[in-house]
Amino acid sequence: MKTYSSLQIGDYHTLHCEDDLLIKKINADKIVCAVMDGCSTAMDSHFASTLFAKILRKAIVEAGYKELYEKEVQRNLEEELRDIVRSLFKELLFIKNHLMLNEKELLTTLIILVYDRKADKGIILAIGDGVICINGKITEFDRDNKPDYLAYHLHEDFEHWYDSLQQKVFFEHMHDVSIATDGILSFSKIKKVEFDKVINCMEYLMTNLSNDDTEEMLNKKIKILEHQYGVKPTDDLAIIRLIKK
Repeated sequence: MKTYSSLQIGDYHTLHCEDDLLIKKINADKIVCAVMDGCSTAMDSHFASTLFAKILRKAIVEAGYKELYEKEVQRNLEEELRDIVRSLFKELLFIKNHLMLNEKELLTTLIILVYDRKADKGIILAIGDGVICINGKITEFDRDNKPDYLAYHLHEDFEHWYDSLQQKVFFEHMHDVSIATDGILSFSKIKKVEFDKVINCMEYLMTNLSNDDTEEMLNKKIKILEHQYGVKPTDDLAIIRLIKK
């Protein structure tokens, strides 16, 4: 399995990239991927998405140690995902109180993927907006640019909140899976090029296999989109793609 990723600042943004991404293994067979999109109208949006990535990394490392020392305990992917999100939820609540953070400083979307190579099964949870692609099928999670951010629910009981989440997708027999922030929908013409061609940027990044021989595939594709087609993402973009070889 090959893993590709790209993090791009949008052409309309000047100071910070407000998206972030994470790729981290629980063990030799299980991998967790996540993309975050900080709310542009909130406060220090780049901080929120980066904070989520740091806490998730910690939670995944802890999950790995937990599996190592509790080999007799078998967790399915749903339980694995719930445990990781629970750790994120609790850590965020602690940090919010400890640093006396405003809710607006913690607003970011989250799309998180857990895949078990041995079982060849996976699960994706989207909290807010974003786009996923599973074996060629693209699904957009669109909340009319009004995401129901995790930070809105830190005062609630975690188990009740988690059980209410609807944007959850299970899959098996993985061949080609991608997760991306909604910046993938923001590609626009930003300069004239010699050949005035039209291309579906989302399909090109999520389903097209050209340049898959290099780990820089997605970055290379984004450069091709800019220089050959004259288009760039105007919003920040975080994308991760897994292709089974």
